[in-house]
Amino acid sequence: MIIEDRNHLPEEIASIPAEKFQLANVDTTTDERFTTEPIGFYKDAARRLMSNKISVISLWTIVIIILLAIIVPNVTGYSYTEQNVGQKNLPPKIPLLENLGIADGTRVLTNRKKSSISDPKRFPEGCIIEVVREYKAGRQDVVDVKVDYYQYCNVPENEYHWFGTDYLGRDILTRLFKGTRISLMIAFISVITNLIIGIVYGSIAGYYGGKVDLFLTHLAEVLDGLPYIVVTILFMILLGSGMLSIILALTVTGWIGTARLTRAQFYRYKGREYVLAARTLGVPDRKLIFRHILPNTVGPLITRAMIAVPGAIFSESFLAYIGLGIKPPEPSIGILLSVGQNVLLQYPYQTFFPAVLISVLMIAFNMLSNGLRDAMDPSRRGEE
Repeated sequence: MIIEDRNHLPEEIASIPAEKFQLANVDTTTDERFTTEPIGFYKDAARRLMSNKISVISLWTIVIIILLAIIVPNVTGYSYTEQNVGQKNLPPKIPLLENLGIADGTRVLTNRKKSSISDPKRFPEGCIIEVVREYKAGRQDVVDVKVDYYQYCNVPENEYHWFGTDYLGRDILTRLFKGTRISLMIAFISVITNLIIGIVYGSIAGYYGGKVDLFLTHLAEVLDGLPYIVVTILFMILLGSGMLSIILALTVTGWIGTARLTRAQFYRYKGREYVLAARTLGVPDRKLIFRHILPNTVGPLITRAMIAVPGAIFSESFLAYIGLGIKPPEPSIGILLSVGQNVLLQYPYQTFFPAVLISVLMIAFNMLSNGLRDAMDPSRRGEE
């Protein structure tokens, strides 16, 4: 029984000061006070992403390639359209490395008449480094001779082509990073366009459901059945070869995967209590879609976008490789690969550098997308 009036207590108890009493069966301990700063979802995701070394390396690799694509074509001293047939198919020559015998601008010329190597008109003085092989072809004395190909082609001493030149004497380094710029522009524009269309389309289908969802889903399935190459050729016929045609070809059906992902996420979240509470309070559909439900789909959408970028680069390169790329003399990675494969056995470096660059881009984007997928997984929140 609780006694509120001390006058009803026995005299010997009532005379005890109140501060001598303490509550029984009460735990006076409290939880430890939080001393760390609260971490939101995106900050926690960024922290997990930064702890993934492979993803960080991939991110920096992509940033460096983008910066090179912006800077290199402007500092090489050559234009990507500048031709010099007298300097065609020059091998790579890089300062400092040439002293180590790497990328030194030398080449072995085969099946040359032995008498011709003493002709200064055919072999300028000082260009011959060594005779690699001497043999007979029938009655003719023939040699394989290693030459300084830059001197052989009368290229000035202070002129370097780090990645060599192509069949028209154009600098491959300039064209490669100019082409990388164009390929990245096509990829980013098409991916952003697909992302916007897919989010709007999938949001409407997933939020309203019913007949609206049925109609939009079947329409997407019909579009998804269109032959990709045929659509590309139609755009090429109507608009001509160029960036616009390729971007339109990549966006005709490229948004469908994003729309399906968004639709699935809306079906997952639109029945949650906070959405029902907002609808009960009279929040309009537009705000429910874009403020209450869509933010929960951002993680998967960002991951999908990062995966789509290398796919778009590869698609553009494939189209260029089969002759459906942008109009010459504009370069792209695919065009450089297409040109280089024609002389792969004679001048392998013309294929090697574009192939390495597109491989690095594909691997870096895929590794970064894997890191983003793990970082934005809600089930891993709080993990180190």
